Amino acid sequence: MTARPAPASWGARLARFTPAAAAVLAGVLLYVSFPPRTLWWLALPAFAVLGRVLRGRRFKAAFGLGYLFGLGFLLPLLVWTSVEVGPAPWLALVAAEAVFVALACVGIAAVSRLPAWPVWAAAVWIAGEAARARVPFHGFPWGKIAFGQADGLFLPLAAVGGTPVLGFGVVLCGFGLYEVVRLAAHARRTRAVRRTAAAAALLCVAVPVAGALAARTLVSDTAEDGTLTVAVIQGNVPRAGLEFNAQRRAVLDYHVRETERLAADVKAGKVPRPDVVLWPENSSDIDPFAFPDARLVIDQAAKAVGVPVSVGGVVERDGKLLNEQILWDPVKGPVQTYDKRQIQPFGEYLPLRSLVGAINKNWTSMVRQDFSRGTEPGVFDVAGTRIGLATCYEAAFDWAVRDTVTHGARMISVPSNNATFDRSEMTYQQLAMSRIRAVEHSRTVTVPVTSGVSAIIMPDGRITQRTGMFVPAYLVQKVPLRSSTTPATDLGVLPEGVLVLLAAGGLGAAIGAGVRRRRATAVSPHAVRTSPCAP
Repeated sequence: MTARPAPASWGARLARFTPAAAAVLAGVLLYVSFPPRTLWWLALPAFAVLGRVLRGRRFKAAFGLGYLFGLGFLLPLLVWTSVEVGPAPWLALVAAEAVFVALACVGIAAVSRLPAWPVWAAAVWIAGEAARARVPFHGFPWGKIAFGQADGLFLPLAAVGGTPVLGFGVVLCGFGLYEVVRLAAHARRTRAVRRTAAAAALLCVAVPVAGALAARTLVSDTAEDGTLTVAVIQGNVPRAGLEFNAQRRAVLDYHVRETERLAADVKAGKVPRPDVVLWPENSSDIDPFAFPDARLVIDQAAKAVGVPVSVGGVVERDGKLLNEQILWDPVKGPVQTYDKRQIQPFGEYLPLRSLVGAINKNWTSMVRQDFSRGTEPGVFDVAGTRIGLATCYEAAFDWAVRDTVTHGARMISVPSNNATFDRSEMTYQQLAMSRIRAVEHSRTVTVPVTSGVSAIIMPDGRITQRTGMFVPAYLVQKVPLRSSTTPATDLGVLPEGVLVLLAAGGLGAAIGAGVRRRRATAVSPHAVRTSPCAP
């Protein structure tokens, strides 16, 4: 009869799985910090735990633990992608994106032996986000740490240096918290305090907090160039899910009907007359340039309300399929257009079409024809001002929002279509991105969505009006117009570039230190090795 292992051996075996469990837990904590929840502060213990898990680890262990952290974070965060096409693409997306997280964690483990390591580690994390926002297929920035901070203390940092600086501040503070706890525990054990290390750890916590408080002076909702009365239309869709695309005329009719209801309420004196009416993306999937019936009803809606209407259309021009915003004047008809530039892979175009079709032919039928990319920034001239346009997915990309402001936009609109994702968290995650953009560029942001949540966001990130989901509704509000720019707008990609260089410097220093350690060991093979986790 085989003897059972001693209790101590069972404990030892379980202890081997503790880092893996902690990595997954940290990832889940990070996910829970994201909208629709307002638990932004959970990002700090998430990175504190991750710092504890990674500090001093070697390459393979750091990669594996980082991958588990990425799965714990991204699996629940991106589950909305399965609503549209099923679990296989969702799992494939998460598996690929978690590799970027794992590689960043390898870098974090490498720099964790350096003095003031939380600074280097936070920079490495932002470098990982920068890579993920660019490759493959033009990148996928969803899940940037900044996008979970719309309700948080650190939000004003977005005005300093955009999403990279906001994310860096949060991650630095989280790693700094762990370092403070670690040094305090070491001091209790040894009754020795390393003052320089302790001061550095405290600064890693204090500086992001102090910086965020100081940056509040950059956040304002004061009108600098007058005001504009905007109306946001949410027409709703016949039903949730992909089926609504088969009922394109119904979607168009719903938005016409809601606009006519707004016009009637304006005439009755219930609401003020808007200067412009904003429809969402895909509010007219019938090309109004090709189909006279679609053109007729849009023209009727614009004439009824008596002001320009920005219509989200799907149009075909010169053999190209375009996701287009059309400014429709009640007298002149279509006068300006903007073609979406950052189109969504596997949603608006299909990379690797032959390979995807070989795996599952149904997936290729989801995108029968690829959309083409626009080339010019989206800015409409309306009622004596300029409105910037970033269509749906583009709100996740720093450059796609910034260049509307650098081209003169006094406010921003993010027309979206989230109906295919039903009542998932996707719409709340995207709404949070628009709140970050409002603070980043000090602009009012409107979010017209086919099925919700539509909203009006002040330049300080506050939501002043919002709709429910899958209900017809309109929002009307006088909003401030602003012309001043934030440091984030002026600096553009520079803060991210500096942080990437900082990460590269830290990794270079870590590699150099490792080479020196190996040489020292080779010279003195009997030297006593110290634990890499020693302070």
